[in-house]
Amino acid sequence: MIDQFKSYLKEKIEITDEQFDSISSVLKVKKFDKNEIVQYTGDLNKHGFFVCKGLLRAYSIDSKGKEHILQFAPENWLVSDRNNMNNEPSIFFIDAIETTEVIVMPNNFMEQAAIQVPCLQPMHAKLLNNSIRFMQKRINMLLSATAEERYLDFIKLYPNLTLRVPQWMIASYLGITPESLSRVRKELANKHFRP
Repeated sequence: MIDQFKSYLKEKIEITDEQFDSISSVLKVKKFDKNEIVQYTGDLNKHGFFVCKGLLRAYSIDSKGKEHILQFAPENWLVSDRNNMNNEPSIFFIDAIETTEVIVMPNNFMEQAAIQVPCLQPMHAKLLNNSIRFMQKRINMLLSATAEERYLDFIKLYPNLTLRVPQWMIASYLGITPESLSRVRKELANKHFRP
C-alpha cells in the first residue's frame, strides 16, 4: 500500500524512489472494518488518511442527532480534520463505509515532507488550494443550488459512489431529505439521465 501512495505522488510530481524513501518512514498502514469509527469528534488525533482501498466519510452530528456529511474519501483521496492541525479537538467523525485500507500519516506530513523534498512544495500548495476551492464550491452549492444541481455535482465529483453509498448518506451530503433525493432521481430518470 505504501507503493500505491508512492505511485499517487509520482503521478503528480517527479519524485525519486530515494526521495520517497526519505519521507515514508512516518507512514503507517492500517485496515478498518466496515462501519468502524476511525476518528471521534473531540479526539486530538494527529494524523490524516490516504485511502488505498475502500471508502471513508467525514461527518458531524448535530444536537438533534442528525448527521451532516462533509466529505467522502474513496480510493486515492486524502481526508483529515484540519482542526487537529492547530492542536484543537476534532469536529468530525470519520468512519469506514466499506472495509478500508489506508496510509496513516501525521497531519504535518506534507509540510515536513516538502521541507525535506522541495519538489513536494508545489504539490502541497496545490492540495491546500484545491481543498479551499472544494469547500468554497461546496458551501456555495449548499446555499444557492437546487437539489438537482447538487446531485449532478455530486455525481461529477464522485462518479463511482452512487452504487457504493446508501441513498440516505448521499442525501445527507447534499443537505436534503432522502425523499427529496428520490424525487430528484425520479425526475432525472424521466429526462433519461444516466449517471
